[in-house]
Amino acid sequence: MSLSAHIFAIVGSVIVLLGIIEMLRRRQLSEKYAVLWLVVGVLILVLTVFPGLLTWFSQVIGIQVPTNLMFFVAIVFLVGVSIHQSWELSRLEDETRRLAEDVAILRLEMDEKLKQKADG
Repeated sequence: MSLSAHIFAIVGSVIVLLGIIEMLRRRQLSEKYAVLWLVVGVLILVLTVFPGLLTWFSQVIGIQVPTNLMFFVAIVFLVGVSIHQSWELSRLEDETRRLAEDVAILRLEMDEKLKQKADG
């Protein structure tokens, strides 16, 4: 990797990490996801600062091309994030349905009490 490409990768990694920190600071990113994304940001920064680390690790586990390892890890990570998001969405849909049912029951009870009060 040329020096300019290495510097460009480091600057890009720092920008990603700063973006994550800024989203946390503005509370646009929930704390429960913050640790995950901070770990990803730091890992990206470490791999760009020490590019030989990815090569060494890919040789240790027997992968010929280090970028294949990086893409494999990224795909596994993104599939995991997608599954977690689907689980979270399903949980929120159930909670929304339960809240809507509770509001409907309360509204019915309130209408019945108002009707009883008006009748007598």
